[in-house]
Amino acid sequence: MRKKYFTGIATRWAMMMAVAAGLLALACNKLTESPGSVVVSSQFYKTSADAVAAVTAAYSSLNSDPAGDFPIYGRNLNLLVENASDNQVYSPSNTNPDVRALGTVTYVSSNDRLHKLWQQHYFGISRANVAIDNIPLIPAAQFADTTLQTRLVREAKFIRALLYFNLVRLFGAVPLVLHDPTTVDVNALKIGRTSADGVYAQIISDLGDATRLPATYSGANIGRVTSGAAHTLLAKVYVARRDWTDAQAELQTVISSGAYGLFPHFRDVFQRPTKNGIEHIFSVQFESNLGAVNSTQFLSESFSSFNPSVWPIDVPADSSVSQLFSGTDTRGAVTFYNTQYNAATGQTVVYKNAYTPYLNKFVDYSLSPLSNQSKSGVNYPVLRYAEVLLLESEVLNELNGPSAPAYIAINQVRERAGIGDLPVGLSQGDFRDSVFLERRREFIQEGQRWFDLVHQGGTALYDALNAIAAKRVANGGGAALKDTLFPIPLTEIQLNSQLTQNPGW
Repeated sequence: MRKKYFTGIATRWAMMMAVAAGLLALACNKLTESPGSVVVSSQFYKTSADAVAAVTAAYSSLNSDPAGDFPIYGRNLNLLVENASDNQVYSPSNTNPDVRALGTVTYVSSNDRLHKLWQQHYFGISRANVAIDNIPLIPAAQFADTTLQTRLVREAKFIRALLYFNLVRLFGAVPLVLHDPTTVDVNALKIGRTSADGVYAQIISDLGDATRLPATYSGANIGRVTSGAAHTLLAKVYVARRDWTDAQAELQTVISSGAYGLFPHFRDVFQRPTKNGIEHIFSVQFESNLGAVNSTQFLSESFSSFNPSVWPIDVPADSSVSQLFSGTDTRGAVTFYNTQYNAATGQTVVYKNAYTPYLNKFVDYSLSPLSNQSKSGVNYPVLRYAEVLLLESEVLNELNGPSAPAYIAINQVRERAGIGDLPVGLSQGDFRDSVFLERRREFIQEGQRWFDLVHQGGTALYDALNAIAAKRVANGGGAALKDTLFPIPLTEIQLNSQLTQNPGW
């Protein structure tokens, strides 16, 4: 996906607005009107360019927001998955009560950030549905490339599956909307929640189709969904379902393809010059200076502009997070920073307070000046090969205990980090704990932690949330069973009588 595709969407939207304005100008002064024509989606999608625009609109739901808010993968998902975990928290200077509530595990169903993320996901699903419904209706003769029509539908299905995968893990049973609405009857648009099993079945079906996408792209198409991305996400789905056998089959497909590997250096995962590289299986694309409205990587604003008295937008939960890394672990210096060289002054700025070191992964070091991080072009890595290896080690351990292949998989990640191999002779339980610890070290600030705590099971989530409450809430607090799911947003329940709330909320 590339930002230049957005201009087609903007142009077509402007044309539709112009048509609407023309119709209004020609309308008579009476209240009763009988327009001669109405532009609907089935009439609009007529060419291959229309099909590309439809799928580009689905992609753009991942890196932008129509109201100019934090995009899903530009910060909003991280507010729930990282800030509501033991990894990171809001800036001490942040006065937004909804953001602070997520960071103190005191949020309620009326939380604005919660509702915004729900809306963004269904907005993206709606765009994917439009593409899936309408692209097959375009005459095949409109496509010079005979494979393009089917490929675009499969890309849209991957995006829909990704968004539903987030939703089902965050909220459990959710409304399963698979088609663009054909009515303006409000009551007809109100639907109830589909069971988590039903949502997962649809995700698996969509990803099954997406596995038939091309393995690679070239030129301007680099960054689009590939078959490898579909197999990897499908493996994650099976792992979430604890379907170890099917997960192993998908992981082996990705590993044996030879299409992916680890960067020699961990820092290259987050560098602008090395984006869409060998380790990146699927990334949400961010770029600067291309004029794409609201496509901003807000996570880059963890950089504090050379001013030690200015707080970044989010900070590590506490000093224990940086202490996860040994002195030889190269991931530490990539994940955090506590000094910055200011080329403009020739001085090195030292940050030292209760929350340093600061989060570092999405700082775009290719920018000049470095402090202009609103223009960060660092992509958000949704799926990368390091996770394939850690999933492989988890799955093999669950199937057969800590076997030699399970050690080989996790040790590739550890060796790249410079910390050597995992000690041999671990029990299955100890090996499992080692995998989750390695995941935490590897994926800080990458939208994984809360999901991992829930998936890990046992008391992992409760222990983490209780620790958060003890440190961040004035009168302490505690986790409960309800905290394994977020509440359905109150506004959605008020608007839709078919929706029910999650237990405990």
